Amino acid sequence: MLANKMDAIVLIGGASLEYFMGIRWWNSERLFACVMPQKGAPFYVSPAFEEERAREQMALAPGGKFSRIYTWQENEDPYARVVKGLNDSGLKTGRLGIEERVTFVFSDGIRRAANGFSLVNATPVTAGCRAVKSDAELALMRLANAVTLEVYEAAWRSIMPGVTNRQVSAWIAGGYDRVGFPGDASCQVDAYSALPHGSPEPQTIREGSVVLLDDGCKVEGYQSDISRTFVVGKATDRMQQVFDVVHRAQSAALAAAHPGVACGAVDAAARKVITDAGFGPEYAHFTHRVGHGIGLDMHEWPYLVQGNTLPLEAGMTFSDEPGIYLRGEFGVRLEDDMYLTADGAKLFTPQSKSLEQPFV
Repeated sequence: MLANKMDAIVLIGGASLEYFMGIRWWNSERLFACVMPQKGAPFYVSPAFEEERAREQMALAPGGKFSRIYTWQENEDPYARVVKGLNDSGLKTGRLGIEERVTFVFSDGIRRAANGFSLVNATPVTAGCRAVKSDAELALMRLANAVTLEVYEAAWRSIMPGVTNRQVSAWIAGGYDRVGFPGDASCQVDAYSALPHGSPEPQTIREGSVVLLDDGCKVEGYQSDISRTFVVGKATDRMQQVFDVVHRAQSAALAAAHPGVACGAVDAAARKVITDAGFGPEYAHFTHRVGHGIGLDMHEWPYLVQGNTLPLEAGMTFSDEPGIYLRGEFGVRLEDDMYLTADGAKLFTPQSKSLEQPFV
């Protein structure tokens, strides 16, 4: 906060509140916030009827259950409580960081009440802390990725012509329930696999269908995000060609990711492979960035996207997910999560080997 000239940061329910305070809170139209001053203890603003539930969670947070909490009744102004807490922390004016998940109605209410403060983006601090994972965080993510791959493989072994995409998604959700970790998956078939995030339309798998699975699970809040594309039966030469290009692009991104390298350079490495193979230019068929940060949020800072000059650091974690999408035909995306070491990037899971044997 000092380096970014912030005097305090406001958090509401979400991954940053969980990261900094260990508190999991469901957001509603009522303001529940944690304010972290640069100096001194954090304090909370809570609906009065939620105080007991808040103190339960605060018990394990920095400062414990007896941290300052400013409650407000339904007919009172919660934003005045934020200002009171700031004043009691010795802050009458300054720069107040607003975490990215804070909704406009809350930030606007704080802005109107906190006349002596300027509101600024807290992402440089929150993302700056969360982007580099500890060994413990990496261990949780490693388990989440292993679980996802195991559940995907079990579903793949059960797929046959006549099965619907919704059945496959239900099998995967059931598999996660069985192993004890919450998760789900999108299943897209044939032409719908050319839509990167798919379609809600019902789809039936046939002999020769291209199937794309995507999503992951959580282990103590830390997430996996894996995509596998495969063919039920035998792949055509065109399908195999596209798979091979995407596989090489994924490997190129992995090889490019080293500490000190700009985030955008990783995207460029994958995009060059796809463009050189005739599926360019730019976003013509590889329609999205090559990766996103991942941790307590499935998509979090930083992003592996053109123009991002932020240098990579050891401990950062990302998806590595190039794809080629041929509208009206099929799409192929290969996605594994990777983590940065001093020597370069490593995948949590083995790369898919082929369209016909994706898990062998």
